[in-house]
Amino acid sequence: MTILTVNTGSSSVRLAAFTRDGGTPREIANARDDLSAGEPQAMLGKFLKEHGLAKINAAAHRVVHGGRKLTTSCLLDQEVEQEIDRLAPLAPLHNPIALHWIRATREALGAGISQVAVFDTAFFTALPEIARTYAIPHELAKKHGLYRYGFHGLAHQAMWLGWRDLKPDTSNEGADGRERIISMQLGAGCSITAIENGMPRDTSMGFSPLEGLMMATRSGDIDPGLITYLQRQEGLAPEQLDELLNERSGLLGLSQRSGDIRQLLESVDVYSRLAVDLYCYRARKYLGAYFAVLGGAKAIIFGGGVGENVAAIREKILAGMQWCGIEINRKKNHDSTGISRISSDASQVEVWVIPVDEAAILAREAARVLDHPG
Repeated sequence: MTILTVNTGSSSVRLAAFTRDGGTPREIANARDDLSAGEPQAMLGKFLKEHGLAKINAAAHRVVHGGRKLTTSCLLDQEVEQEIDRLAPLAPLHNPIALHWIRATREALGAGISQVAVFDTAFFTALPEIARTYAIPHELAKKHGLYRYGFHGLAHQAMWLGWRDLKPDTSNEGADGRERIISMQLGAGCSITAIENGMPRDTSMGFSPLEGLMMATRSGDIDPGLITYLQRQEGLAPEQLDELLNERSGLLGLSQRSGDIRQLLESVDVYSRLAVDLYCYRARKYLGAYFAVLGGAKAIIFGGGVGENVAAIREKILAGMQWCGIEINRKKNHDSTGISRISSDASQVEVWVIPVDEAAILAREAARVLDHPG
């Protein structure tokens, strides 16, 4: 069996192929492209041709928002697609793109192909009620499903599993047996999660992927009063507010130059420097909060395009964190490639860079659903 995985983000798509003969799926090909590189059918055709993939038996798609109904991976059918579409306003940079690729995959590979949806929100179904709840009238929350759903679930799960694979002996995890880590997914979208024994205890993204950390073009946390003030003063419609906060804010909006933090690090412009400093400050604030949520942590894990590849940002985020036992080795940090421990020998908290392998989780979930379609 050959499984195609389709991982669409807000700015890129990652394709991979896995072979499976009854056991764990094994990756045999992968590629990454900007979403602007072409239409999905053409990109799929190019990927299959370049890697000599004559037959695909199933496809697995990352879908960012599954809402209250889609809380586990499942076969895609008309009803599931309608729910993904209904949730599009809550993840406007993601769900419509995923749905476009689901339909394009069906057209490219044939209507008979089995397709599986794997939801980023599923990992956070287990969020404690206290972390899931907004302080708004209960009847409104219940009526409209106004809860904190959490996102980047595949990435945070991948970082947790990657760290656990490095720790076959758990005898040194403490007398209480609690394995506590804080994972940071930093890319175009950014989020941070507190995890205990493989279960999420809190996460920065909430009702939509807009809440939490400052991101490439998303504002992250913002005073709701500021939004209503802007709406009155600028006469902005809801759609215009969505576009402002999702596509023209964050690093791009503050710097007025770019949403790419690597470009901003090279700039001496005052707004570029402020954007970088604020990005790191906000991440450090959440990091401190999650130490409080967990009562300490064994490890901090960086993943994502920025988290894995921009050493200066990791160093800036962790600056001044010696108070909670974090010390990084600057040489290890700047020389890191692949899975790397970048904390010093004296550090009480491990700091790791672990490349996020969402494709492997997509393939495993697809195999599980196909094995047990009911």
